[in-house]
Amino acid sequence: MTGKISDKKEDASNIELQLGIRISRLRIARGFTQDQLATQTGFTKGYLSKIENAKVIPPIGTLVKICKVLQTDLTELLEPDVEDEDSPVCVVRSWQRESVIKGASSFGYDYAALANKRRDKKMEPFIMVFPSKIERDVRFEHEGEEFFFVLEGEVEFEAVIDGKAITWILAPGDSVYFDSRTPHRGRSLSGESRVLVVIYRA
Repeated sequence: MTGKISDKKEDASNIELQLGIRISRLRIARGFTQDQLATQTGFTKGYLSKIENAKVIPPIGTLVKICKVLQTDLTELLEPDVEDEDSPVCVVRSWQRESVIKGASSFGYDYAALANKRRDKKMEPFIMVFPSKIERDVRFEHEGEEFFFVLEGEVEFEAVIDGKAITWILAPGDSVYFDSRTPHRGRSLSGESRVLVVIYRA
């Protein structure tokens, strides 16, 4: 899934503006050309070029694919520079969290990482805010497994199974665990809804 997300750079966070630079530097460090990265990820060279030049801010599913090919994790791309956490226990206080992707420039979804001090993770935990409206007809699909736990509000969760779109209404306390390769999306039924999201990749 690709697509232009926002032309309004004033709406983007500093992390979002630095995202393309980080991907470009990491790609070069790993010895990939844009053509090679395009082949490995399944995205077009033009789309990757727009990402690297901050003309497009990709959704999390796209970043997961790029991270897998470049052998890194989302923390390295999304989080402010932090010291490596060598301890087997990673504690992130509430005031240490930072919203790394803002809704205005990421299909309306707002992400805040929960384990930014931990490197080389198998899981990527986030707090995600679902908007009530999704501007584009998009669905996410990427490698791994995913878990949603609704914290606040009601969420309409949709997944495409055997070519058919199936919808569930999730209330606070409800959860859903699914194969991330299944096309999926969600939206809030009123205002904004907050959801704990955990992405696992082997």
